[in-house]
Amino acid sequence: MIGDFIAKVDDIVWGPVMLILLVGTGVFLTVKLKFRTWRNLGYALHSVLGKDSRKTTRGSGDVSPFATLMTALAATIGTGNIVGVATAMFSGGPGALVWMEIAALFGLTSKFSECMLAVKYREKNEKGEMCGGPMYTMKNAFKNKFGVVMGFLFALFAVLASFGIGNMTQGNSISSAMQTTFNVDPRVTGIVITVLAFLIIVGGIKSISKVSSVVVPAMAILYVIAGVVCIVINYRNVPTGLAQIFIMAFNPKALGGGVLGAITASVMNAMRYGVARGCFSNEAGMGSAAITAAAAVTDDPVRQGYINMTGTFFDTTCVCTITGLVIASSGVLGNTASDGTPLKGVQLTMAAFSSALGAVGAAIVAIGILLFAFSTIIGWEYHGEKAFEYLVKSPKAVLIYRIAFSLIVYVGCTQTLEVVWNFSDVMNALMAIPNLITMIALSGVIKQEVERFQPTVDAERRAYKSKKNKSEKLEGESVA
Repeated sequence: MIGDFIAKVDDIVWGPVMLILLVGTGVFLTVKLKFRTWRNLGYALHSVLGKDSRKTTRGSGDVSPFATLMTALAATIGTGNIVGVATAMFSGGPGALVWMEIAALFGLTSKFSECMLAVKYREKNEKGEMCGGPMYTMKNAFKNKFGVVMGFLFALFAVLASFGIGNMTQGNSISSAMQTTFNVDPRVTGIVITVLAFLIIVGGIKSISKVSSVVVPAMAILYVIAGVVCIVINYRNVPTGLAQIFIMAFNPKALGGGVLGAITASVMNAMRYGVARGCFSNEAGMGSAAITAAAAVTDDPVRQGYINMTGTFFDTTCVCTITGLVIASSGVLGNTASDGTPLKGVQLTMAAFSSALGAVGAAIVAIGILLFAFSTIIGWEYHGEKAFEYLVKSPKAVLIYRIAFSLIVYVGCTQTLEVVWNFSDVMNALMAIPNLITMIALSGVIKQEVERFQPTVDAERRAYKSKKNKSEKLEGESVA
């Protein structure tokens, strides 16, 4: 009864209105900023990959800009990149991948805006640690009861979401993958994951960021390399797969009926599931990444906004695209399992990787889920912790949250959680609503900050080009 009610609420809050609000906010801000986030994406990527992003000497904060991005990515690169993409392509057809990418393009600006505002309006707690995120932006930017109420609601929804989408659902994905692929008892998985999570979480943001800075790049590179190998092995199917992706995003009837067996596609389905799963994966507009961004050591909120917006690029444009191309080129989309049921979710992704790599492919997906989901657990713990601290106004109470969060991981690993998945979806949507309203209300501030920082972007670009030209000239002289 409760499960059916939550499922209906989930369908409502993630319906067309919510998806239009999410993408529409990104479109509105992108246009208002004169597409600066798109035009400065190269600058942002260079900033992330440069040595300065790993230093803590420029400005104030708790951890390096690179570490905050990796912690934010730890929370976003998760089951959505493996299971979510497969679900979108099963429910909406291959064309869902195109709509996922379109949503991500405008999500760049949403992610930039929420993270920039988080740094601009952040505070220090009694321990001297940085505290920020949409709740602090709402409280400090509006300075009235509206801001206080909005901040309270966002923090409350963030805490509830952290136990669901950031904890139990991830633990359940890990234990299911380990049991299916390696026949490991879920209780054993639960104990191991719970202990590991607590050992990392108890150290706070510095411990979480250290682990994330190693695990996130390593797991993403491993997964992408394995995906590229699958695409290369199935290279003969790539043209057909790409044709299905682009044609079925806008005109699924052009391919005729029955092309994909069990898949029934329409433009609306492709759009709905592509946008929904894309937003679920990269969390642009949700406000969660902004909580982590506020901990960065930086001399300017706009600089950190650009660094953090690359999270959407890495999450969707890189990792999700690889998953989608592997599935499209494998030829398994629309196939059925041995029991006659259609392949979907993690089964579909495993079958796609196995089509090229055999049993090794399924193992890589299982390991990917293990690492992706575990990193999501520790990344989301920080989000929930800061939201909880905002609500109780006491850093000392955070230890209680850390212990409770770690113990709940075991519950997720050992229980069936259909209701929790739907409940988590609802909490994510409820988080996004006040955050999106805030960004729209502060769009003038966002534009002002971007225009103020643009001369710095131009100057740093010129300095980089000059340095590169000198280096190439010296290399040419030495060769001569």
